[in-house]
Amino acid sequence: METPIRTDALAAADAQSVVSWASIAAGAVVAAASSLGLLALGVGLGLSSVSPWTDSGVSASTFKNATGIYMVAVAVMASAMGGYLAARLRTRWIGVNTNEVFFRDTAHGLITWAFATVLSASVLGAAATHIVGGVAAGAGAAAGQAAQNVNPSRVFVDRLFRTDAVSPPATPTGANDARAEATRLWTSTFNAGGDLVPADRSYLARLIASQTGMSQADAEKRLNDVIVEAKAAADSARKGAAKLAFWLTASLLFGAFAATLAAVEGGQLRDGTWQDRRLIPRPWY
Repeated sequence: METPIRTDALAAADAQSVVSWASIAAGAVVAAASSLGLLALGVGLGLSSVSPWTDSGVSASTFKNATGIYMVAVAVMASAMGGYLAARLRTRWIGVNTNEVFFRDTAHGLITWAFATVLSASVLGAAATHIVGGVAAGAGAAAGQAAQNVNPSRVFVDRLFRTDAVSPPATPTGANDARAEATRLWTSTFNAGGDLVPADRSYLARLIASQTGMSQADAEKRLNDVIVEAKAAADSARKGAAKLAFWLTASLLFGAFAATLAAVEGGQLRDGTWQDRRLIPRPWY
């Protein structure tokens, strides 16, 4: 059995860490910065495609799907740049098997993607929020500030006590107290993900009838209609959050794949294995 001869160069290479943290950090910073720039571009494109006017701009569903696809595209482009740079900037490994070099390049791309993801979430998260918040403020500062100060539960309570009469009845002395109590009941019930108990339903129906001059039957019907509307809004918000989570997961997975693939390509170019558009296997010793 032959014993491989180890030279001083091979021994020195083994003594060094196989992870090039400097190149990984450089690639991660480039990937994070690219994500921030592409995010700003995406916000601009998104505002250009929507419009408050009827029959103008894209629909809400199209906008949501386009946003998810753009998130995936941003992750792929930024991660590919980071992984490619991490592989090109690393030190060449001497005397390493071709398969091992392939694995190390892949690992460098994956680590670069992970580093960039953590960096984007922790350090650049405030910058991304500032970009989105600034654009939203430019689109409608007054409306946005007003929306932040409105409790969604109060909107549904206002619909409960809305009157259609031309001359509404005189407001009872405890009208504000009745609305405040209805808001507390509504908030505590729907924040817990449940439904109004029969006793609270009957009580709210009596409050609505006394405040609006409606009959008890009409008050109960309005209460049921508003409850259905509130549940539909909550279900729509839940579905939107679920889709956003799925798109975010897809962008992370595609970003990781793009980073590893680009790192392998960058490593091959770094080692000079592409000659005349033909892939030449790496020599190993």
